[in-house]
Amino acid sequence: MSEAILTPIEKKPIGFTMGTLAAAGAFLGLFVGTAQGSGLLGIVVGAILMAALAFLAMQVLGEEMEKPVRWTLIGVAGLAGFFLSGVPGAILGALFGWFFGWFIYWIGMGRYRAHLVPYLTGGQVLWHYSFRVLCGVIFFFLITPIVVVMPLSFNAQDFFTFTPEMLRFDPEGYSLKHYRDFLTNTEWTSAVKNSLMIAPVATFISVTLGTLAAIGLSQSHVPGKRAIMAILISPMIVPLIISATGMYFFYSKIGIVGTYWGVVLAHAVLGIPFVIITVTATLVGFDKSLTRAAANMGANPVTTFFKVQMPLILPGVISGGLFAFITSFDEVVVVLFIGSAELQTLPWQMFTGLREQISPTILAAATILVAISICLLTAVEILRRRSERLRGMSPG
Repeated sequence: MSEAILTPIEKKPIGFTMGTLAAAGAFLGLFVGTAQGSGLLGIVVGAILMAALAFLAMQVLGEEMEKPVRWTLIGVAGLAGFFLSGVPGAILGALFGWFFGWFIYWIGMGRYRAHLVPYLTGGQVLWHYSFRVLCGVIFFFLITPIVVVMPLSFNAQDFFTFTPEMLRFDPEGYSLKHYRDFLTNTEWTSAVKNSLMIAPVATFISVTLGTLAAIGLSQSHVPGKRAIMAILISPMIVPLIISATGMYFFYSKIGIVGTYWGVVLAHAVLGIPFVIITVTATLVGFDKSLTRAAANMGANPVTTFFKVQMPLILPGVISGGLFAFITSFDEVVVVLFIGSAELQTLPWQMFTGLREQISPTILAAATILVAISICLLTAVEILRRRSERLRGMSPG
């Protein structure tokens, strides 16, 4: 969007600014007041305080005092938080002070329209930002349980809650003992070893069969493609407990329940749908004239696949493989049916730790798994963007 058609920044009426800040202050005051024992009082105080700050900043001090106002709010809010809740309260207070110091001028000076086209109505602008706030709230709701686990894994005590020492940021309240137990305890190390023995082989099988299936289903002459696709991706759709039960009865008939290959094949079945979906999405932009050109030059189908198709669909293949690896490495329901005491994987050991002994080492294992998942998903995103560039769907 060119700068010529963006909405110019103009100062908003003080009533609009005070009303908006009062609503934001009331929302914040609801949580702070509830934590202190009176949500209604928090709403009233928060609304009055934010409206007064908006009037002071915009009408009395003006835009030229923006930086001093923002730093003052950070300091005052930090001190207030410190007196209410100590060091954690000071950090949260400083963050809220920074946010409202920025928010006052963002609303009051009309900066929220700076990067929007001028023909948007007030309702459209409201929806534009409301939608983003809603997405942020959903993201916060989903990510909070994961974020909470990470600091708890450094707890010096054998608790699943934050101790007073941790809340005071006292170094005595933090320890790496749960990570040491995870890396030295034979129960955990054998579980990790089993997972690392199962997941790569299951991933290899998933990638091989899933890629071949995706390439076959991409051909226009294949009859019943939709039905075949529905069957192949059904492990993603059918509830996992039903799949696990079916695998148990089938594998018991052929004698591979409780064996290494039984678990590998079960995890491969769960990983194949991810490979099919990602490779199929990659093949959507594949130019089939390249394979015909290779055939005209005398290349056989195997050579054409490895020399022409595979380099172009490789990002999708690797992405599907990463998803299959994560599925195998994190899966617990199927392995409870198909596995055995000698084949306890890491998720199984975590489940046992929660059910039988409530071991805090689970927190360390969960943190490590989260870190691995973040790295793998980052790689998936990088490969997705590379695939789009190769297909000409995004600028290089």
